[in-house]
Amino acid sequence: MPSIHLLSDLLINQIAAGEVVERPASVLKEVLENAVDAGSRAIDVQLEQGGVRRIRVADDGCGIAKDELALALERHATSKIANLDDLERVGTMGFRGEALAAIAAVARTTLTSRADGSAHAWRIDGADRSVAPAALGAGTVVDVADLYYNTPARRKFLKSESTEYAHCDEMFRRVALARPDIGLQLAHNGRVVHRLPAADHARRVGALMGDDFLAQARALDADAGPLRLSGFASLPAYSRASRDAQYFFVNGRFVRDKLLTHAVRQAYTDILHGNRHPAYVLFLELDPAGVDVNVHPAKIEVRFREARAIHQFVFHALTRTLAESGAGLASRDEAAAVTTASAAYAPAARAPDERPRPFGGYGNAPPVQGRLAMDSASRSYFDFVGTAREPAGAANLAPAPTPTASAAPQDFRPTAFAPAAGRPIGAIATSLPQHADDSAPLGYALGQLHGIYILAQNAKGLVLVDMHAAHERILYEKLKTVLDGTPSVQRLLIPAVFSVSAKDMAAAEDCADVLAGMGFEIAPAGPQELAVRAVPVLLANAPVAELLRKLLEELREYPASEVVTARRNELLATMACHGAVRAHRSLTIPEMNALLRDMEATERADQCNHGRPTWTQLTMGDLDRFFMRGQ
Repeated sequence: MPSIHLLSDLLINQIAAGEVVERPASVLKEVLENAVDAGSRAIDVQLEQGGVRRIRVADDGCGIAKDELALALERHATSKIANLDDLERVGTMGFRGEALAAIAAVARTTLTSRADGSAHAWRIDGADRSVAPAALGAGTVVDVADLYYNTPARRKFLKSESTEYAHCDEMFRRVALARPDIGLQLAHNGRVVHRLPAADHARRVGALMGDDFLAQARALDADAGPLRLSGFASLPAYSRASRDAQYFFVNGRFVRDKLLTHAVRQAYTDILHGNRHPAYVLFLELDPAGVDVNVHPAKIEVRFREARAIHQFVFHALTRTLAESGAGLASRDEAAAVTTASAAYAPAARAPDERPRPFGGYGNAPPVQGRLAMDSASRSYFDFVGTAREPAGAANLAPAPTPTASAAPQDFRPTAFAPAAGRPIGAIATSLPQHADDSAPLGYALGQLHGIYILAQNAKGLVLVDMHAAHERILYEKLKTVLDGTPSVQRLLIPAVFSVSAKDMAAAEDCADVLAGMGFEIAPAGPQELAVRAVPVLLANAPVAELLRKLLEELREYPASEVVTARRNELLATMACHGAVRAHRSLTIPEMNALLRDMEATERADQCNHGRPTWTQLTMGDLDRFFMRGQ
């Protein structure tokens, strides 16, 4: 058995490099973060051969004094923290003091810096730690060449030049998105790839994500006490096949956190089609004491001290923004949910009489002309609900008589349109609106196209609406509203008894109130057994044991379960689909206008329950270009 001995400093640094310096992009990340922490206003990055041959980062920050240059290359030497209190409130990008030492152990590294007030710059060689005078106007230059030259086994694991460059480019983008106030430039093999002057967040996001992303994204800015969420979240129409356009920053630090990812994904659940993924650039700001960044050497993972409040705040803030339909004004109910969700984190986040800050959208919702009569499937469902119980607001959702032409607005009086037996479905109104304004964002109906699409005119031009998809979303949101009160409970004649793990038993005890609020009546039946005596009515036919195990697992993992909501919403979506107006059904002009007004007053009306668009706009400019008017 070999004797115990101390490792050499070089070997210690090379071991640490295995965690900190995974590839050239890791080197670039650490050096860029140091440049940001130095207060730089401009940073220039030069790469050769994907960063394997060379990485050179020059900044105009505060610089490093001559006497501290050698110390900067030592392990656990840093100017950013001094005690445990500093570690628990880290506000800088770097703080471990490991990166430069690890980089110098596996690459030919030189560090040139001129501290503020110094007569000239000094350069230190990472190999022999020799210091010599150098020429530099201001700031620091870190030059890293021949990565893994002395550890050939590690070098063999590097990928092709194009792959390594792609990782470096991605790392550069993350820093650039986090700090739009800093001018950055990236060059690869002598060719400038990115030249980004200091700008605001919108311009920086547009420069890196593309103007098409900005055009299809909603701006977000929500706050509650010490929490603030800002940035841009794409509409479902801009969804992608992969997660390559998802950026989440916590106090300016790019992170991959399953709690935040879960909150974002749940916010998109009702509007995203299939297996598509949203695109977003989001910034969460909170007290540094509320987040632990000392979780992983790469500092890409974090841990929140109030995970439940953070999850709910992000979920509700994003849901509220996405619920704002382009067709009109969304409900303001989510504003209260944002404040309520963050109450555990900041009980005094907003004064009781203070109105939620608007997120944009149109003015007051236009008056609803009338309600489309519901088909038999939906009508039967409401008959059942009315028999079982009368939920708040159910009266407003009862089937209404078909609206008449007199329900139309004062400024638009189309000829009453009731197709006769021999009249074609696609016929249009014989009189058109005298004028259109922004009071009705979707305008007023002109007619139907093959009984599938509604043609409408608004202030911008022509609106095309898929009437089945639009009505499906309207019914779906109404059904959810009806069931948002106390859930109806189905008692089981014979309690369902099943075995669970010790963790599940603890979760059932800790979350008893949450489970009861969902409609479950659960009690211990043994040391590791649970008995279910009642379940929500909508889930009466679901496999109880499987559902509860999944539910308890999620309650342990996340602060709020979405299992029951997801299953419930699947059933409601099916009912809404069957209850919505069918294709090839002729509608009167007032019925079409009633559908348009309902869309304007319905959350998420831009997409049907399956994530497909419900309407599109053709402006007068689009039509003029098509017909080459003015050319």
